[in-house]
Amino acid sequence: MLASRFNIPAGTDALWQQRLSLLLDSTGEGIFGIDLAGDCVFINRAGAAALGFEPAEVMGRNMHALTHHSHADGRPYLDDDCPIFNAFRQGLPCRIDTEVFWRRDGTAFPVEYSSHPILDGALVRGAVITFVDISSRKQAADRLQQAYRALERTNDELELRVQARTQALSEALGQLRELAAYSEKVREDERTRIAREVHDELGSLLVALKMDVNWLHKRLGEQAERPPEAAEVMRQTLRCKCQNMSRLIETAVDNVGRIITDLRPSILDHQGLWAALEWQAHEFSQSAELALDWCMHVPETWALPEPAAMAVFRIFQEMLSNVGRHAQASALAVRIECREQSLHLRVQDNGRGAPAQAFEAPTAYGVMGMRERARHLGGTLHIDSAPGRGTCFQLQIPLESA
Repeated sequence: MLASRFNIPAGTDALWQQRLSLLLDSTGEGIFGIDLAGDCVFINRAGAAALGFEPAEVMGRNMHALTHHSHADGRPYLDDDCPIFNAFRQGLPCRIDTEVFWRRDGTAFPVEYSSHPILDGALVRGAVITFVDISSRKQAADRLQQAYRALERTNDELELRVQARTQALSEALGQLRELAAYSEKVREDERTRIAREVHDELGSLLVALKMDVNWLHKRLGEQAERPPEAAEVMRQTLRCKCQNMSRLIETAVDNVGRIITDLRPSILDHQGLWAALEWQAHEFSQSAELALDWCMHVPETWALPEPAAMAVFRIFQEMLSNVGRHAQASALAVRIECREQSLHLRVQDNGRGAPAQAFEAPTAYGVMGMRERARHLGGTLHIDSAPGRGTCFQLQIPLESA
């Protein structure tokens, strides 16, 4: 059979077939040969097993029609387009790893195959084809591709998260810069106010006292030249002038005390935070003409460290300031208590309220300042407000952090 198809001498046919069979069966790759008609002239056991046949069942059958008849998607594969047949039609070897072979049971498997022409001198007698099942390689490549795509998606997600976090950090940095600028403006405004008060009130009082002192100095210098009656009248005038100067000095002392209290209430140092909070609440309610509902339950022996006490006092001042500037309220309720190992301070008004976004606006510097002070103490500031329902500020600070 082989001898007649490939012009092998008849005497050597049996020996040649035996040696060829041993050679072909010793390899794990599939190997088969075809003649010019595309019919199988030999196949090794590995190749037949990969196709689901016994070697004898394949011999003499057209290999393209048997195992290479369709593409992977089921479309017919014409033998005119087959690279295997081109090996003997055009004498062109090929190596392909993008196609499939079909098994006896109708299933396909990816293969890598090579086809080389069998030459007899210058004549082409057929082709020999080697093939190997690359299913595991394809599966590994698919898994690798899936892993790569998953990595790409993860990288994209991470990039988006980094961009979002960078944007958030940029916005937070911008808010901190605005808050710092606002705080500096507030300090400058406060310095300007204090300088104006010192100039307008203390300055004018000191100028008046200086003029009175000069007037006294001049009149006392003239006293020896006056007759007794005029001297007695002048002494009475001097007494009146001294009394007036005393009143000016008392006014100046009061003004100095008021300015000092604005900067830092002395009651905070002398009587502690709780007395300072109560004093501030009553002072504010009187000046703003609000009905005050005051309730405080704090152990008398318990006190905050000085930095924490000052931070709580400033937060409380800002809460009251918000009520005075925006609430248009008629009543105010303040609750201060220690529970669950925390200090709880609540300020509730019955004013007009505001939408929640108003307290989250980039220009809500007062609220930002309160939140930063609370965060520095390890606490939180919660604001509950809605139009027509008033506003409730709630400060919570853990005692251990304080």
